[in-house]
Amino acid sequence: MGPLNGVKVVELQGIGPGPFCGMMLADMGAQIIRVDRAASVGQPANDTDILARGRKSIAVDLKNPEGVETVLKLVESADALIEGFRPGVMERLGLGPDVCLGRNSKLVYGRMTGWGQNGSMAHAAGHDINYISLSGALHAIGEKDGNPVPPLNLVGDFGGGGMLLAFGIAAGLFEAQRSGEGQVIDAAMTDGSAVLMNAVFGIMNRGVWSAERGTNLLDGGAHFYGTYRTKDDKHVSIGSIEPQFYQLLLEKTGLANDNTLPKQMSREDWPQLRERLEQIFAEKTRDEWDEIMLGTDICYAPVLSFEEAMAQQHNQDRATFVESGGIKQAAPAPRFSRTEPELPAGAVAPGEHTDQILDNLGMSAETIAELRESGAVA
Repeated sequence: MGPLNGVKVVELQGIGPGPFCGMMLADMGAQIIRVDRAASVGQPANDTDILARGRKSIAVDLKNPEGVETVLKLVESADALIEGFRPGVMERLGLGPDVCLGRNSKLVYGRMTGWGQNGSMAHAAGHDINYISLSGALHAIGEKDGNPVPPLNLVGDFGGGGMLLAFGIAAGLFEAQRSGEGQVIDAAMTDGSAVLMNAVFGIMNRGVWSAERGTNLLDGGAHFYGTYRTKDDKHVSIGSIEPQFYQLLLEKTGLANDNTLPKQMSREDWPQLRERLEQIFAEKTRDEWDEIMLGTDICYAPVLSFEEAMAQQHNQDRATFVESGGIKQAAPAPRFSRTEPELPAGAVAPGEHTDQILDNLGMSAETIAELRESGAVA
């Protein structure tokens, strides 16, 4: 059932971090009603849209006053709302925080944007890559003398965005239980990606992190923390930071008896040591290195493709990945000992539950027919 069983959330249809937040909440058992555009009715359910799992859908014309009123009726019985429009759009639609909280004073009103609700960039367009650029996160990712490398859209959209908003909503729901009052959650991907960098900022404050990309402990600069190509053109990852783990790395690679080897933390020697490890790892296949290192305290793992990750034994032991209706996906996480989350149902078609949702609001069949006829819902 999940720890959020019984929580009702209204989600205004969007892309990227907003749906990811909705998925996180649905995975934990929350009931998510997604407000789709009326014009989207007729489109089939997108079975491959994993972020859309765990929803019911109502299709509404938000330019129709009766459609806006329908959403406000949903808000009246909801615990939280998720929206991902640019600042001011919800207000222009008549669904801004003041209006919604006026209808439901305990509502947790979650706002997901890239730049935030205020600031000189607030109304500009942008994507994940832009937000993590402004926060400083992207500058730190990439090889020495190379361009910054986008880490997919994990840092802005999902880690610093959707997951940040899900955490904010969960915290807001907890506080609302105590105070009896809702509030607005302003989740910005610039803020979230900056928060994700706090450990690195701490190292910078100690004066041991260089602004030069690819020269530091955790950015591939250290020979004992990075990836290496193997004989079969695959890759392995090494994270032998602690001295005892590093010593084991030296033993397994045949370097332990080399008395000329520089000390582990001799930064000026890191490039030379990386070259030596590159030569050594290239002498064996990835599977051969697995036999030697996997499961040891070297802090080692093969770099797996998506398909390989789904078949890997440890991931299978934990059921990290699941398949539903032929769609492979990651299972809900984290795990709970008592209120164990279940895999939500897959994506639904826009407007698939319109009548059911309106009926649950107590609307008569005649009223629902009138809303359909006016185009307020579809």
